[in-house]
Amino acid sequence: MEGQRKIWLEAMLKIAAPVLEALSEKKLKEKFPLQFHEERKFYAPLEAFARLSCGMAPWIELEGLTGKEKEKQAYYKKLMILSIDAATDPDSPDYMNFGTEGGQPLVDAAFLSHGLLRAPGQLLSALDVRVKGNLINALKMTRRIAASGSNWLFFSAMVEAALYLLGEPDYDKMRIGYAVDMFEEWYQGDGVYGDGREFHWDYYNSFVIQPMYVDIITLFEHNPDRYEKLKPKVLARASRYATVLERLIAPDGTYPIIGRSVTYRFGAFQMLSQAALEHMLEESVKPAQVRC
Repeated sequence: MEGQRKIWLEAMLKIAAPVLEALSEKKLKEKFPLQFHEERKFYAPLEAFARLSCGMAPWIELEGLTGKEKEKQAYYKKLMILSIDAATDPDSPDYMNFGTEGGQPLVDAAFLSHGLLRAPGQLLSALDVRVKGNLINALKMTRRIAASGSNWLFFSAMVEAALYLLGEPDYDKMRIGYAVDMFEEWYQGDGVYGDGREFHWDYYNSFVIQPMYVDIITLFEHNPDRYEKLKPKVLARASRYATVLERLIAPDGTYPIIGRSVTYRFGAFQMLSQAALEHMLEESVKPAQVRC
């Protein structure tokens, strides 16, 4: 098991190191390769940093590590905090596009926000007043972007959830409540939500919908009128969907190429990974079966 963990840790850090080491030094835009995707130049830095943050945050938050892994965790936590500063400071050469160009910034601000929700003890609590202020201002910029009737509703909701955790009193409860209401209407059964009113058989339940819904409903479960009652249903659906994901993985580790964004790879099984991490797997799925 230690060997397997080492392989996964090295895979994560191979992705993380180039982004965080450059961004922490305020040199990400300078070093970021864009020749192959020139039209993404306005979005790519935030895409890289935010999606990395979302995936890496549970490890940053993890307690009980020892030895070299604990040392690496402390190192990357420091880089992450410096990177949040570099990305949100208007005077930084790596200040990112949170809403000045196109609609894509809402997507990636949501992934950054999700990372903050997943590591409140190690990331959020470590930000000083100046950086928190810059981060709040950056996230608020995405409010000019209208979310479509799809998984994008959770992008708006996740940004507001992060603003709530940052102590912002005017976080928008309506954006959170609207996303919850719509996805309750769009639930299709057997652990799967529609991406809008229509059923789409792809991995967006795992990329966005299920993980964001689970974490938002958990964050706001103290609301007895709405979210507290919904939480058991939302978690049960997520557990069921994790089972469906596990059964899509063949013995050789391959899985069906269906829908959009199949190259996200790790993200395709995000909900299965989260269910294993948070002990939400159905009884028919054992932790040893989770091969993602």
